[in-house]
Formats: sequence, structure tokens, C-alpha cells
Amino acid sequence: MTITTDPVLSGKVALVTGANRGIGRAVAKTLAVHGAKVAVHFRSDSAKSQEVLTQLEGTGHVALEADLGDPEAASGLADRAVAELGRLDILVNNAGIYDLHDIAELPTERWREIWDRIIAVNLSGPAHVIQGAVSHLTAAGGGHIVNITSRGAFRGEPQAPAYGASKAGLNSLSQSLALALAPRGIHVVAVAPGWVLTDMTRDHLGGQGGDEIRSQSPLGRTALPQEVAQVVLLAVSGRADAITGSIIDVNCASYLRS
Repeated sequence: MTITTDPVLSGKVALVTGANRGIGRAVAKTLAVHGAKVAVHFRSDSAKSQEVLTQLEGTGHVALEADLGDPEAASGLADRAVAELGRLDILVNNAGIYDLHDIAELPTERWREIWDRIIAVNLSGPAHVIQGAVSHLTAAGGGHIVNITSRGAFRGEPQAPAYGASKAGLNSLSQSLALALAPRGIHVVAVAPGWVLTDMTRDHLGGQGGDEIRSQSPLGRTALPQEVAQVVLLAVSGRADAITGSIIDVNCASYLRS
């Protein structure tokens, strides 16, 4: 997929969570191509984050480690990005985790462990990152927040109910904050992909279930990380701010909602 360079984000600083691979990496690369300095958040793989930094256009990008399941770490992430890069204009909450957990089969202790961890990282984490970012976005004269959610928020995730619940909550949070933060000039959008062909999903999509997953779409395929990144770019570009409060589906028409 060819990305046309347009310095629409020149002078802007972006923080992208979960930017070591997949959608997050594609978003970081796209924002950098279009002129932004990027703070690349990662949870634990420092070597991978350094590799991502070498792939970004321009200079001045930084990597920031944090476990977003830790409220203090999540709340302080924006402060650290501003300390490194001087300001914050764009926040993309992409980091998330997924785990199968059958409500009827798992022991109570294991069920609670998985539920609490997924909600902490996928829903509470973004909320805490946003709360820490609001003052910085306001100081910059306004800004943009994009939360990466999921088709599963609408379709349901019977084998991973905490994941579906966390993404549904993140959609609702995005709409609530679009209303709450509009007077500060802060625009909030949710982007809800379906299956995306990444290094994490490649083996699954290449296995026995891959054809069934692709058949859910009339295009006969899944989305690419770069396609999700292009939607994020539109949302943070300042060229379509009327979409604030929207939830944008990127699922190859594999699931249509009214």
C-alpha cells in the first residue's frame, strides 16, 4: 500500500500506545511520514521498540515503556511524552490484550484474574492515559484522541467476553469524552477494526480458520494495518473534525451495524 507524503502533521507530537507491532506500529509510521514526532509506547520489548524507532521517518522520536494495567504508569505516560518531546497534540490508544476465557468452564479465581487484567489494560488504561493527557492537549490549543476498539464490541465475543466488554466500554468512553472535551478543542474518535492481518494474527489467518474468517467479508479478505492507520490519520489531521464522537468501522463489511 503506497502512502503519499503530506506534512499535515508537521510540528505535531503524537503518543501511540502499543506501537511495537501491528496496528500501533503502522499508525506510528504513518504519523511520522506525515510530519509528527512520535512517542512509541511499549510494555516490555525494548529491543522491538528501538527497531520501530529506526523505521520512522524524521528524527526526535522516542520510546516509552509502561504497563498500562498499572494506573500510575498509565496516568503518567503523557507527562513523560511531554517531558521528552515538549508538547502533546495527538493520542492514539491502541494497546490492548486478548485472552480466551470461558465463563462456564474456568475456575472463579482464573476467571477473575483474566477479567480484571483485560479490563485494566483495555479500558481503564486508556481512560487513565487520556486523563493524564487532557491538560497537555489543552495547553497545545486542542488536539485529537483516537481509541482503537473492535468489531467485537458490537458482534459479541463469546469466548473472550472481557475483551468484548472492554472494547464496548472504550466506544462509550470515546463518545462521552467527545462531548466532555469539545469545549477544550479536543476531538475524540473511536476506530473499530475487525480482523487485521498482522504478525500476531498471521498464523491464525493462515490456519484452518482463515478461510472462514475471510469469507465473512464480501471482499474475501481482512483489513491491513496500513488501512487502519490511514483512518487514524484522517481522524487526527484536523481536516475532518466533524467526525468527533464517531465510531468508524474498518472491517471489510464483515459486520454491519445499524
